[in-house]
Amino acid sequence: MDLKLQDKVVLVTGASRGIGAAIARQLGACGATVIVNYYSNQGQAEEVLAAVKESGGTGMLYQADVREAAAVRAMVDHAVAEFGPIDVLFNNANIKFPVKPFMEMSWEEIHGKLSDEMQALYNCSQAVVPSMIERRSGKLIIVSSTLSRQPGAGFAAHCAAKSAVDAIAKVMAFELGAYGITVNVLAPGLVITDATAQQPKEMHQQIAAITPLKRIALPEDIAGTAVMLASPHTDYLTGQYISVNGGAFML
Repeated sequence: MDLKLQDKVVLVTGASRGIGAAIARQLGACGATVIVNYYSNQGQAEEVLAAVKESGGTGMLYQADVREAAAVRAMVDHAVAEFGPIDVLFNNANIKFPVKPFMEMSWEEIHGKLSDEMQALYNCSQAVVPSMIERRSGKLIIVSSTLSRQPGAGFAAHCAAKSAVDAIAKVMAFELGAYGITVNVLAPGLVITDATAQQPKEMHQQIAAITPLKRIALPEDIAGTAVMLASPHTDYLTGQYISVNGGAFML
């Protein structure tokens, strides 16, 4: 199936590693123009962009902290000047958070995760949506987590932040639909990335055992669904929470 992404300009935040890198690579394989945003891993980001170009896509690197509005605006302006308006935004950048029991967590730790997560979504959306409104076309794909619906011990800050993201995405879908803009949430379960590789092997084995597909996801598993959401084939899909978890959590 042709996903019709050859003429699309796609911004992927946090694209130097993990899920973001896999999304960028698969977009490149579909012929898209990919803006590979990264925070600190320039070497890995360069490898991702090289893979995008080798597979038939094009694009550019841009270092920016998505929690800073001016940096995001400069990134979008640079990308637009180079390739034209952003058609698709993947709000994916990983925001670090503490893992500890709720009663051991400070308010500052919870507030920091909530604020940073929402700031990233706000800054990136505010930067790309005005042009989408003018063109009456665009897609916002917000990467969340199944932990927003199926919480786990120690993840209070993460669950709270991702629940907030899920909620605001529905409001955005409601408000922006009249302009032809879709807003969907992509919620992975546990994925093997460098961020989760240090977790206990026993925990991964337990999760795999209760997952119908009997394995933990790889970033490419999430990227496949992500690229479908970026495609014009899903233009009538909006306001949805799409969980990709091998069946471990079913709505």
